[in-house]
Amino acid sequence: MKTIIIGGGAAGCFAAVQAAASGEQVLVIERNDSLGKKLRITGKGRCNLTNNCDTDTLMQNIPNGGRFLYSAFAACSPQDVMAYFEGLGVRLKTERGSRVFPVSDQAAEVAEALGTEMKRLHVEVLHDRVTGLLLENGICRGVRCGTKCITGDRVILAAGGATYPATGSEGDGYHLAEQAGHTISALRPSLVPLETLERDCAEMMGISLKNVTLTLSKDGKTVYEELGEMLFTHFGVSGPLVLSASAHMDGKGTYTLHIDLKPALTPEQLDKRIQREIQAAPNKEMPSLLRRMLPANMVMPFLGRCGIRVHTKGNSLTKPQRRRICEEMKNFAFTVRCTRPMAEGIITRGGVLCKEVDPKTMASRLVEGLYFAGEVLDCDGYTGGFNLQIAWATAYLAARSGKNRA
Repeated sequence: MKTIIIGGGAAGCFAAVQAAASGEQVLVIERNDSLGKKLRITGKGRCNLTNNCDTDTLMQNIPNGGRFLYSAFAACSPQDVMAYFEGLGVRLKTERGSRVFPVSDQAAEVAEALGTEMKRLHVEVLHDRVTGLLLENGICRGVRCGTKCITGDRVILAAGGATYPATGSEGDGYHLAEQAGHTISALRPSLVPLETLERDCAEMMGISLKNVTLTLSKDGKTVYEELGEMLFTHFGVSGPLVLSASAHMDGKGTYTLHIDLKPALTPEQLDKRIQREIQAAPNKEMPSLLRRMLPANMVMPFLGRCGIRVHTKGNSLTKPQRRRICEEMKNFAFTVRCTRPMAEGIITRGGVLCKEVDPKTMASRLVEGLYFAGEVLDCDGYTGGFNLQIAWATAYLAARSGKNRA
């Protein structure tokens, strides 16, 4: 059996080694001049390749398409993925939040391990751009690259999403799926920085906050809350907490970000802390006092929000003014204007409708001989290795299902 795989990213390469290990003749067609281009930069170049968690935790971190992925995760769990890559010689470690990384902290090691295994299994690689599917009487017979036709027994579409276009992810997979009659749900970026209406973010650009609680509310109702890290940018906010929060946005309603700068303290404890700072230096002006509690470049915007004059001394601060400071520290809020562009999203939300794909095989329900794997599908997860786990698991099912057609 000859299997043609469109895309040489994480899902495509994993599907290739799994199909080849099953005895299939495999051809991977990748438009870039090298394999795993996006994989090599994922996790800031460290490659958070999965999350070492149980199935329940895994499902809780897949906000879109979790039920559809149940069979894939049963067939290829995070522990299976870890065992596979360690079998290829990639030593792994588990960090905070059960995130799994190579011990080397080099994403390239993961990509190269897959590339080496593909060579060992005699997977053929063609660097070209697939422009169409060869469809005949409801069956996918192969692909077309410009004027060149390449036939095979089946095709696995693993062309990625529409984010990170510099890595070759320009949405080709969606166009090819549409040629086969598949429905593509609305595409938008996920795990993406957010722009805010308030301009004081630019004044705090570069400030990184640690151990803060970020809450995202939609029309006043909390949809996300987590403790962690974030940062201010010239356009708004970014960082791990913000990226995760963005996965809870469906594009409708008014979204507000609430930052608790001192989550370990109650408002009463915070007020006592402020009073202690004043007692220790009663004649100091507010900027000097607040620098003991906030990053230096954050003090002036913070005072502006509190409506407190810069030259106000600690010993002249009124009780209502102290209360205002506490309120702002416990709820430093921003209104989300929009997400950053698609090109800045880590993953694409939307894609081939899952109801048009068999969850037990990743085969198209519309066209025989066509399979899907990875980001091209309408399913995605939070940060923490969950999206690569989706890629590995769907690729595994798509690849191993080929022997059922032999």
